[in-house]
Amino acid sequence: MYAKRNVHWLFLFMAMSWIACGNDGQTQEGMCQIPAGVAAPDFLAQFTCRADFDALASEPLDSSLPGAQSVKVVLDTTDASALYFQNSQKYKIHYEFASTHLSGQGHPLVPSLSSFNQTEYFSPDRRFILGAVTYYSGPGVWALELAPYDTASAELIQTLYTRVRKAAYFGPSLVFHPTSDSVAAEAQRLPTSVPQKSTDELYAAIDYQPLNLGTAVGRLHILSAASLATTYVPYRDIVVLDRVPNDISVVQGIITEEFQTPLSHVNVLSQNRRNPNMGLRNATSHPQLVALDGKWVRLVVGAQSFSVSEVSAADAEDWWQTHKPAAVQLPPADLSVQALTDIAQVTVEGTGSLRDALKTAVAAFGGKAAHYSVMVNTPGIPIRKAFAIPAYHYARFMLLNGFYTRLDALLADPTFRDNPAVRDAKLAEFRAAMGQALLDDALQAALRDKLNREYPGRSMRFRSSTNSEDLDGFPCAGCYESHTGKAGDWADILNAIRDTWASAFLFRTFEERTYYSIDHKSVVMALLVTENFPSEEANGVALTNNPYDTSGLQPGFYVNVQAGGDAEVVHPPPGVTSDQYVYQFHQPGQPITWVSHNNLLEPGQNVLSRAQNYELGTALDRIHQRFNSAYGPAAGNQGWYAMDVEFKYDGDSAASAKLFIKQARPNPGRGN
Repeated sequence: MYAKRNVHWLFLFMAMSWIACGNDGQTQEGMCQIPAGVAAPDFLAQFTCRADFDALASEPLDSSLPGAQSVKVVLDTTDASALYFQNSQKYKIHYEFASTHLSGQGHPLVPSLSSFNQTEYFSPDRRFILGAVTYYSGPGVWALELAPYDTASAELIQTLYTRVRKAAYFGPSLVFHPTSDSVAAEAQRLPTSVPQKSTDELYAAIDYQPLNLGTAVGRLHILSAASLATTYVPYRDIVVLDRVPNDISVVQGIITEEFQTPLSHVNVLSQNRRNPNMGLRNATSHPQLVALDGKWVRLVVGAQSFSVSEVSAADAEDWWQTHKPAAVQLPPADLSVQALTDIAQVTVEGTGSLRDALKTAVAAFGGKAAHYSVMVNTPGIPIRKAFAIPAYHYARFMLLNGFYTRLDALLADPTFRDNPAVRDAKLAEFRAAMGQALLDDALQAALRDKLNREYPGRSMRFRSSTNSEDLDGFPCAGCYESHTGKAGDWADILNAIRDTWASAFLFRTFEERTYYSIDHKSVVMALLVTENFPSEEANGVALTNNPYDTSGLQPGFYVNVQAGGDAEVVHPPPGVTSDQYVYQFHQPGQPITWVSHNNLLEPGQNVLSRAQNYELGTALDRIHQRFNSAYGPAAGNQGWYAMDVEFKYDGDSAASAKLFIKQARPNPGRGN
């Protein structure tokens, strides 16, 4: 480490080095200042070569734009506007560097972290102008950036830009990149001498999108997403697809030409399975992938880059034996509860932990209903009333109609076990039989009475809630279906119940459970019953933490929301994009960092208003805090914690639409 008393000496040395290299302000590298094999210093005053930048650079806290390396910048206005490019591997935030090197011994004292943050990012009379220089390898852009919540004026931005431009060999190529809507609004006041690049422009030029990080070994298989409907893909394949499919059976890894969203159904599946997933433009014609089609390969999806290389069949087998998933034991079913139960009574919290209360509720009512119950009992979360049909009635339905015996016969049939086409066909027959089977008279009487008394004239949604979904460790997202029963049509209501129960034997769902060695007869399905949403103005998914910043230094809520209509946010039609952003709810001004914009609306329009975003942020904050004691740091989780939330805005118009939370479940994270 360089001692504080050597700061001015180092500046003089570096300035001399800059002159010695003969850099005349053009975009070419000069002589490096850090000798080969020598540890990087705590800071540099100037950048004369790329190697020096790389020595100080780290992945930015916000990695929503992949392929980025970033160095934080400090301009001290009290010391002849001295400029510091801080070692961002050693000092992750500006405060760590400033309090170490620029406090005392001839410098004004740097206050506490909280005072520093309030002053240096928000005050017009700040001592420091803080930013970062980021190199985006995809578009080949050098960008000066501020924190998304920084309220620096255009004058301060221009001052920092001018100093950084003069102090770096890449200065002539430097642009300013607004990192949030509030920063972009102020950047409109910048002169033309400060060129700008928007997030959309940077994103459009990026070829590689890491989604779920990790390593997998499998047989590379290039095919179209459309062919997945008729082509069985073995679970040890790594697939390369032309676009993002709505669903996919278990595979070892996924590469799509079309970029995905972090909460797309396919990426959620990859996270649940702990398998790597990435986007790569022109993937199906990528020379390296084409050359490896049909061969055993090792795929590594990293935060900055990916690699794929051929391996032998023996190596692939060794890898599989080491990494095949451990058998999952589902929570034992509690079939003692028979009564239709108001949702507030499903998860009963007593003297034990919330985690224990959820485990008890899941055994009788499944994961979806158990989590919904916690939210109903949490003030400030907008959620519709509901009730649960306990798992007892599913088990009774299966038993009385002989479906457990029929399932035993299927599982004992070698042709069913070994031939996926036969398995698919037999499961379809099994579901069709469930759709025509008898429902217990006692259940029908109890259900008819409850609907007539509490939901007269309402269409009802029967939502799957099993002991094998929405669980910490086995979320099984999208494994099961929900169905709507029309108001006043009793036959349609009974069909909705049977069809939802039958979804326990969808082909992809059956394959998922088999992959994890789950006993299919141990699965039970309760039903969460809510009023149907007839005309939503917006549908969305959100994470109660920032998936692009696992360090926790730049928290926020990730939101992916689509305008009402036929375009679902998790199953978008090809070519349709949604509003996708990080909402920094806890920062002053609550800035929004955009990832993508909805292309079904007019340019400049957003799906949610600022007031609606605040309403959503308040609900997400309460959900995050509520489940902390079950899945977060309060429960001993030392890693990344977030709840995966589905929501709707429903009303007579977009302006009057009200927020409703549909469900929440623990999110497994981005991989590592």
